[in-house]
Amino acid sequence: MRALGIDIGGTSIKLGIVEADGSIVARTNLPTPSTLQGFRTAMVPFVNEYAAGVAGIGIGCKGIIEAGTARVAVLPGTLHFLEGHTLSELLGTALPVYADNDARVAMVGEMMWGAARGLRNALMFTLGTGVGGAILAEGKLLQGATGVAGHVGHLTVEADGAPCICGNRGCLETVFSSKAIEAAAFRAVHAGVDCTLTREYTGRAGEVSCEAVFRAAAEGDAVSRRIRDDAAMRLGAAIAGLAFVFDPERIILGGHITEAGPALLDPVAREIHQRTRGLLRRDVPVVLQESKDASGVAGAAGLVFLGGSR
Repeated sequence: MRALGIDIGGTSIKLGIVEADGSIVARTNLPTPSTLQGFRTAMVPFVNEYAAGVAGIGIGCKGIIEAGTARVAVLPGTLHFLEGHTLSELLGTALPVYADNDARVAMVGEMMWGAARGLRNALMFTLGTGVGGAILAEGKLLQGATGVAGHVGHLTVEADGAPCICGNRGCLETVFSSKAIEAAAFRAVHAGVDCTLTREYTGRAGEVSCEAVFRAAAEGDAVSRRIRDDAAMRLGAAIAGLAFVFDPERIILGGHITEAGPALLDPVAREIHQRTRGLLRRDVPVVLQESKDASGVAGAAGLVFLGGSR
């Protein structure tokens, strides 16, 4: 059995034919079109070429996706033109089409071939420019009444905190995300604080990257370490609260920030364990995403393999 997996991103769209074991036997990508007509024109021939012999099509996309209909409900940003449209119609295919938010698609990849395989209760956090998430509860991916379930990045962690892109204030991703970490580093460099980052980025504070912060922290820079550890503490505290709500067997961290490895994983895990062991009476394992495909294509195809069992 094979499936076509599609990951719709803001800059590129990735497609691949995926086997039931998660291996990708053919793949391609194309620049993300900027209009609805451009999307149709670009996608239909690719789908026709790659869909031969597959059981169905799975799609991962940012925003709020109606999993039952593959309709794009809410999608702010450059892909706003997809709002209100059903993806199966745009692709011009009669094949079964399954679609979901990209973070839930990442969890599907973990359920099929990674760290959530065989589990019934797990939490996943995708850590990047924002914070995405997915919740596996009693063997089912939570969707919620309108498909919003799992948007953990918009959990309020500071009641009077900074404004968030979602319209709320003090959301998790305002204190933990690559943008939040870079903003903290910018403030240090802009103020001229004596640290590795200031010496490296004087006059170009806006170029400080999350990766640079983690690198400087690993090399012993006290200011960078403080920025990293403060962000990790806030993330760990938020995850601990959700652990009390969902009592997961495992907590999975994915996304490009996790490339920092133990420098991120260890302080986050310590924070979670310190805050939860009193009530949970156990240390919930905190692990990195195991699915080998970082593109999202395999996870999207996993929607087909799971079919109606979700």
